[in-house]
Amino acid sequence: MTNNTQTSTTISNIGVAMFTIADQDAAIAYYTQTLGWDLRADIPFGDEGGNRWVEVAPPGSATRLALNPPMGDWGPGGSSVGVETPDVEAEYARVRQIDGVKTGEMIGGEGPVPRMFSIVDPDGNHIWVVQPA
Repeated sequence: MTNNTQTSTTISNIGVAMFTIADQDAAIAYYTQTLGWDLRADIPFGDEGGNRWVEVAPPGSATRLALNPPMGDWGPGGSSVGVETPDVEAEYARVRQIDGVKTGEMIGGEGPVPRMFSIVDPDGNHIWVVQPA
């Protein structure tokens, strides 16, 4: 189906990526204590007790990662997000030294494909660490 109507979007930024995780407290500990990210939000919400909006982010990042409990048919794991570093080799060496961090192998670097590796969080979500060209 083709849409011939051209309109400008009002979207200006990717602000929040979202991962479904099994346990918000365990995910907060992993991202803040293990990976060294900042806790940006941990706010109760909704009518039912116990619902929380949780966001983490690498220090200095404008984009945040929301850590959501399973809702409906959405189970933990299976999501991915890319983050950037000016030195992918140094970050790869750093995280491989941290107990409890599972990484994939370094890939890319051929032609326009940047060097990158993945970190797999305890719920099976992937964080792709990329060095921009």
